[in-house]
Amino acid sequence: MSDDLHESLRENVRILGDNLGQTIASDMGKDFLAKIERIRALAKDGRREGSDERKELIDYLRRLPESELLPVTRAFNQFLNLANLAEQHYRTRARRVEDYRPGSQPEMGELLERIHQKGHDAQAIIRAFEEMRVELVLTAHPTEVVRRTLIQKYDAIDECLTLLEQATDHPELETRVSSRLTELVSQAWHTDEIRKERPTPVDEARWGFAVIENSLWQAVPEFYRDLDNRLLELAGERLPLDASPLRFASWMGGDRDGNPNVTASVTREVLLLGRWMAADLYARDLLQLKRELSMWKATSALRAETGDVAEPYRELLRRLLHRVEETRDWAKARLDGKPFTPSVAVIETREQLFAPLLLCYRSLCDCGLHTIANGALLDTLRRVACFGVTLTKLDVRQESSRHSEALDELTEHLGLGHYLDWDEAQRQRFLLEELTSKRPLVPPHWQCSEPTREVLDTFEVVASEPKEALGSYVISMAGQPSDVLAVALLMKEYGGSVKLPISPLFETLDDLDRASSVVDTLLGFEAYRAVIDDRQEVMIGYSDSAKDAGQLAAAWAQYRAQETLVEACKAQGVSLTLFHGRGGTVGRGGGPAHAAILSQPPGSVNGSLRVTEQGEMIRFKFGQPGIAVRSMEIYACAVLEASLLPPPKPKQHWRDEMDTLARCAHEVYRSVVREDPNFVPYFRAVTPETALSRLPLGSRPAKRRQDGGVETLRAIPWIFAWTQTRLMLPAWLGSGEAFRQRADSAEGLGVLREMMEQWPFFGTYVDMLEMLLAKADVDITAYYEQRLVDEPPLRALGEKLRTRFTELVDVLLEIREQDQLLEHAPLIRQAIEVRNPYLDPLHGVQAELLQRNRNADGAISSELSRALMVSMAGIAAGLRNTG
Repeated sequence: MSDDLHESLRENVRILGDNLGQTIASDMGKDFLAKIERIRALAKDGRREGSDERKELIDYLRRLPESELLPVTRAFNQFLNLANLAEQHYRTRARRVEDYRPGSQPEMGELLERIHQKGHDAQAIIRAFEEMRVELVLTAHPTEVVRRTLIQKYDAIDECLTLLEQATDHPELETRVSSRLTELVSQAWHTDEIRKERPTPVDEARWGFAVIENSLWQAVPEFYRDLDNRLLELAGERLPLDASPLRFASWMGGDRDGNPNVTASVTREVLLLGRWMAADLYARDLLQLKRELSMWKATSALRAETGDVAEPYRELLRRLLHRVEETRDWAKARLDGKPFTPSVAVIETREQLFAPLLLCYRSLCDCGLHTIANGALLDTLRRVACFGVTLTKLDVRQESSRHSEALDELTEHLGLGHYLDWDEAQRQRFLLEELTSKRPLVPPHWQCSEPTREVLDTFEVVASEPKEALGSYVISMAGQPSDVLAVALLMKEYGGSVKLPISPLFETLDDLDRASSVVDTLLGFEAYRAVIDDRQEVMIGYSDSAKDAGQLAAAWAQYRAQETLVEACKAQGVSLTLFHGRGGTVGRGGGPAHAAILSQPPGSVNGSLRVTEQGEMIRFKFGQPGIAVRSMEIYACAVLEASLLPPPKPKQHWRDEMDTLARCAHEVYRSVVREDPNFVPYFRAVTPETALSRLPLGSRPAKRRQDGGVETLRAIPWIFAWTQTRLMLPAWLGSGEAFRQRADSAEGLGVLREMMEQWPFFGTYVDMLEMLLAKADVDITAYYEQRLVDEPPLRALGEKLRTRFTELVDVLLEIREQDQLLEHAPLIRQAIEVRNPYLDPLHGVQAELLQRNRNADGAISSELSRALMVSMAGIAAGLRNTG
């Protein structure tokens, strides 16, 4: 990046920090601001090697009066959010979305030229984009801790920074913008950071749709304009108008796995909300087009549709706008529970909206008005191709046991016995027979239990909604063919002509190892093949597999599962789409998208990919149009490259090496997490896990069950809790022993370095691990222990874990031949170092508040409880990826 950009980043951080300081001084007084500056200075000095200032920082924080703990916490939380904002602004200008090696994310033009030079002609590249199917799935895993009202203020601050950069020669404008910036920072300071109540699933869906309205609606046509320009340079052609390599799906309002708040009625409401918001956005587009397309030149095809009118384009658009407005008003009335009879048929399909616009486009082109055709009209056509008439496709996700329990109740009612008592072979026979049966299985007006009624109501929603509104039916904790056949049967019973892709989600280590066998068995059943139309989707779980087996063993199991799934589907002549359930953090499969896609097994992408985008990563990647355009470019480029220039197959000795590493790492991980009786008590003592349930992040409960140990905890709070204490344990535990076992020999060390340099899968894993270790801080973890852990056995376990961490850093530096972490990525290291003086006070306050909370049996004042919540939000903001 240029020095000008770096200087701009530093200047924006300074401007925002000064504004925040002035606001705090105005609200809390200059003496309080001086305390904040003193704390920051102590934290900064405490980071110097050999300094005693960290102890002084802790002592200073512990001496603060109770009344100042909340405002101190808020001050550092706000600065970290403003620092993130400045960095996001910088990234937009620099077109840099992800933290990774410099130059690792090529510009689209560079990539197209490289692919062309490798022997793929221009037509092959256009064909690859035309056939590409990448769906980015916005999920209901709300690790986004920043309230929507604050996000809107931060967006407005970002606009002010842009205007300030443009106003250097306009003093009056600069004064006005600076005044507005001061006002917005003050608004942010005087706004609660933490929601009072958990958002509902519908609230989550509204947030997802707001990202489309405020950012992606502008970004999508910009992305396609850039792509068209590249293709015109390369081949003299645009992307076909009905093609959309990238589309968006959602789990918000459809993901009912372990979330009792997502019901059939909620799913219906969210689907209606999508149609209403889509119609409203298209109405704005059509109103603009009706104003602009006043031309009289038109083809006979267009005039045949409009009649002999002076302005045929306006006439056609007037009719279409009326129909869209009626669709919008119909959907709004249904949402409000009010009667409404539209005067024309409401729009149900993408084609009903696309066809009239295409007629206008072709008429303009045929009349030689290409410049006009390829303006705002083309933008709207691109939006229709991408967003359809629902903005996103809504996936439905349910846990496999819910289907089995419903079938068990049904078979008992029918006198067939208990489905849950049958073995796998018996279940398969029953399900296959019923799949091919012409009679209904479920009796009409069956009075079943409430849980079963909810399962069946969900399938009725699937049957009653337009197919274009729905994505896939995802089965979590899928482990057997019967788990998939059960959904196929229930969809047949209720789904009518609507058959969604059924996507088994393989999550645990055992399930991943068995995935290809399950799918291969399914593809051998004619009744099942008739359902799927020779297209199979499989979801790979990253979060629970890592929690189950440790990150290294899970990563290798995910890789092997993809390889065998590709082979199984290829042998059966079935098209496979892999759906990657990645989280925001390394511990949940997170990391830069470009590197992640190119590290997949060869043949596993092949132009088709689904991937989750979760929590705050949605805002970081798609919250602003400039960043969103670059994010989409990264996805499109990575999928194109992985499809046309796939990575090499791993050499056999690499595979053998990974087997050894994964086995060792898994044994170590389980020996600690599953077998050490002190581990769960240590986890609950040293982390804010028990307080997390009070943080109103989202509609989903923190646990699947309220009893039990780590296995009952969801992956998000599992990662979130370790992140708060900076140990980051789930992403690295076991890796150090595995690497040391091999690095102690010259031959083993050589193989590790060879894999790192030549195998994208392993190289990416090491890169992500290094970035994670750089964000960790075992000295902070030790302080949490000092304040929160009393029992000697638990303290001994903590010391062992910190020793394991230190040994992993040592062996990783040896493998990479480096003296310090992130030598190859100084900007990332600098970003971490800049944030630490603002994070350290939050850690100190949080540990103190946790201790007071426990001493008071959770009965601390509401103000201190709020300070605890704000500390969690601030640490999450400072580390950027919470879970």
